Amino acid sequence: MAPVIIAIDGPAGSGKSSVSKQAAREKGFGYLDTGAAYRALAWASLNLDGYSLEQLETKDLAAEFAYTISIDPDNYSVKVGNTDVTEAIRQSEVAEYVSQVARIPAVRSYMKALTHRIVAESGLAGVIVEGRDITTVVAPEAPVRILLTANEAVRLKRRSAELSESTAASVMRQVSERDASDSKVVDFMTPAPGVQLVDTSDLNFNQSVSAVLSLIEQGLS
Repeated sequence: MAPVIIAIDGPAGSGKSSVSKQAAREKGFGYLDTGAAYRALAWASLNLDGYSLEQLETKDLAAEFAYTISIDPDNYSVKVGNTDVTEAIRQSEVAEYVSQVARIPAVRSYMKALTHRIVAESGLAGVIVEGRDITTVVAPEAPVRILLTANEAVRLKRRSAELSESTAASVMRQVSERDASDSKVVDFMTPAPGVQLVDTSDLNFNQSVSAVLSLIEQGLS
């Protein structure tokens, strides 16, 4: 039986990554951070020959981009070839560049196919797949589709919470710019028909996880 996909979308700072990961732990499901693939490709574009923005438009990524990611929520790692890029893809230069990679149609098509391949090969009962267009483009057929969001002030506060003032300023700029850029490609602030909305603005972490788990239980019952 094919693994079930739990599709969760949301903007930066909505809590979707941490909430999705914890929900996956509690359900015994895999956890797939689709944004990591975009960041890894952005890292490759910045650091490897043959991955310029122009080349990405025609490159056979399925054959040439050696990308691997762990879907174990307790053992997260990302690799490009033999290089561990788990930490590197979180650097500010990658974060500020990734939207340029993500807006390329050929890249988005590749990412959709990649996501389905990773889920199909997981060997698990289910995988919680989180990103920015999962509920509408990547897996609109998923039995559970959730848009996890929060107001901008809350999202910026969460992202910058334990960072230095200069880094926090950079994060705030990245979040605002990423929202503006992504909104031209996908609408991740308004739930599509059949997609459940979870607004975490006034919810703590445990409450957010409980809300998501409740929707998963309802959708799979």
